[in-house]
Amino acid sequence: MRLVFMGTPRFAVPTLDAVLAAGHEVVAVFTQPDRPKGRGQQLAASPVKECALAHGLRVEQPERVKRPEVVELLAAMQADAMVVVGYGQIIAQSIIDLPRLGILNVHASLLPKYRGAGPLQWAVANGETRSGVTTMRIDAGLDTGDILLIRETGIGPEETAIELGNRLSVMGAELLVETLDGLARGVITPRPQDNAEASYAPILKKEDGRIDWTRPAKEIHCRIRGFLPWPGCYSTFRGQGLHIWRARLAEGINAPPGRMIPEASRLLVACGEQSAIEVMEVQLEGRKKMPASAFLNGQRLLEYVDLGEK
Repeated sequence: MRLVFMGTPRFAVPTLDAVLAAGHEVVAVFTQPDRPKGRGQQLAASPVKECALAHGLRVEQPERVKRPEVVELLAAMQADAMVVVGYGQIIAQSIIDLPRLGILNVHASLLPKYRGAGPLQWAVANGETRSGVTTMRIDAGLDTGDILLIRETGIGPEETAIELGNRLSVMGAELLVETLDGLARGVITPRPQDNAEASYAPILKKEDGRIDWTRPAKEIHCRIRGFLPWPGCYSTFRGQGLHIWRARLAEGINAPPGRMIPEASRLLVACGEQSAIEVMEVQLEGRKKMPASAFLNGQRLLEYVDLGEK
């Protein structure tokens, strides 16, 4: 099948690899323009661009894919289908109308649940025990197009959004290849989404990671697992920012929410409803990540300290 591939993040790379391995012709790869990255702010290529160049594919990086000259370019490519995986730009109707088999999207949720930009992160953060991937035909709405295929998986009790994303990226790649094959053979019947069952997973903001210690430990633990790699979950410690990168549930504590309680080399923090987490890995503002035991050794907590206080 003749394809145009549109994607940007690392999550999309397994799908690009898979469609090539399945023998499909990728006539061009569209990805976001190179962006400044790191302390030096050097321009860096997206993971999809790096993958495409390694395969010797044509790469296009328009600032706005909906511009008339880009739409004209896409029309000239005469693709049977376009594949979109985390491209990062809105696809205009003028593009949706081009390929005969439509524009196919790999979405990291069980649609119509968790439409939007952060589906797998919010699934973990909200304490879901099931997730998956959906292939769908893009329409003019936000992840509202007809469902083609779905594959489901569990979410482990300690699994992070990064770990789940790695698994779903491979599942999504396999499902997309299966979808292309099914469409080519005419054995897939698209089905509309039930809007009454829809939920929304908005793009993450930095303030989403601020920990409210009055919330139950289970909820806080889910957010610590879910908001990775960004924005992470954070609080304040003696007036400094403190990121908590890894934690696990602990036995309940009768203490004010946010109180740090050192126990030998363990660091417990009281949460709401007399629950608690054990902090495993932290990062003080301007410092490197460290195990909680190293943090305790460096800070010498001789008295109780409450997180979140100025």
